[in-house]
Amino acid sequence: MNRRQFNQAVLAGTFASAFGTIRQAIAATTSSEPKILLRSSWQTVNIGDIAHTPGVLHLLETYLPDAQITLWPSNVNNGVKEMLLERFPKLKIVNRSELKQAFAENDFLLHGSGPSLVAAKDVDRWRKETGKPYGVYGITFPVRKSSSTKDISSKSLDWLLGLLGDSSFVFFRDSKSLGLVKELGCQCPVMEFGPDGAFACDLRDDAKAEAFLKQHGLEEGKFLCCIPRLRFTPYWTIPEKKRSIDPVKHARNEAMKEHDHAQLRQAIVDIVETTDNKVLLCPEDQTQMRVGKEVLLDKLPTSVRDRVAWRPNYWLTGEAISTYVRSNGLFGNEMHSPIMCIGNGVPAIVCRWAEQTSKGYMWEDIGLGDWLFDLDDESQVAKVAPTILAMARDPEAAKAKAANARQFVEKRQRETMAQIPKSLKQTS
Repeated sequence: MNRRQFNQAVLAGTFASAFGTIRQAIAATTSSEPKILLRSSWQTVNIGDIAHTPGVLHLLETYLPDAQITLWPSNVNNGVKEMLLERFPKLKIVNRSELKQAFAENDFLLHGSGPSLVAAKDVDRWRKETGKPYGVYGITFPVRKSSSTKDISSKSLDWLLGLLGDSSFVFFRDSKSLGLVKELGCQCPVMEFGPDGAFACDLRDDAKAEAFLKQHGLEEGKFLCCIPRLRFTPYWTIPEKKRSIDPVKHARNEAMKEHDHAQLRQAIVDIVETTDNKVLLCPEDQTQMRVGKEVLLDKLPTSVRDRVAWRPNYWLTGEAISTYVRSNGLFGNEMHSPIMCIGNGVPAIVCRWAEQTSKGYMWEDIGLGDWLFDLDDESQVAKVAPTILAMARDPEAAKAKAANARQFVEKRQRETMAQIPKSLKQTS
């Protein structure tokens, strides 16, 4: 506790309250168990958003086993809270009414992985109210310098860069975000590439996965997974989101859905006709079951449909991973199911486009550039189906390639996690 904090405590109340603040500060500095407040868990309608939190929790459990972790979530509904507590029984989860105590008790704030500095205002609140260190783990910086929907005002950009600059470290999940932030002049002492937290997600629900596979005649090691995606997630079709339809985004989705899925359909046909694999059409978010049926299943030739299974309902992250690890690989237009696959040694091919920001380029960063396709580049579109088929035809080579990427990710995970105790020592 510094002199300014002591004086503020005295002015705010009595010497008793000041003494209480001193006692808290002493306890924090003498405790052998660092206390970390994890700001994460953005939403539950997407298994990738769910996976950020257990992934980072797994890393903290592995590399800081003595740390006491408190989760400050945005949303842990729909069975996610129960799933997290089953995997991490010592985890404490707080709501906003408990934040004052959480701010006092914890030594460090860690902002988890996400599409941006999702909880920037909450990080700023921590900075202003506690003066304690904080770090950012595995985000994309989606602000663009050219005209786009991601443009923000210069004032907001300066504030955001200042918030990043005051952090102990910022790890970006793709090197293009890292390069942009450096170009914009951010002065954070540690800014590096750091894998998305979802790579470390190890949730499982084997019983549900095995029951589903048996029901649909899918044998372990004899099927691949395929995930569709529209240019913009149509959140207006999810009742709990309570959003009105966005006519511009809807029009873009309609205009591009055939273009963005034709090569996936061709890959499915090629796999069924030339290998002994089946294909499972499955979702990453709650909107994709319908998309998969409309643009993939219903447009397949009748001759291959009996070897293509379609999942009609949403699932949680544990069942999804338990399914992926029993497959020969995954392909499609999503990002976080591939991340979870590589994190568990399963081959995965990613298709991306401009509307998804720069996150897909992390595949280049981890050595999987030839498994990444930009569907806005027509010269790359024709290569998608042949590459998927090659993965299906030589599963051992594909698994070896995935294992190399996983090894690189795990090395960076060790290195990035080491920054947390360093940050605590520097401020103690």
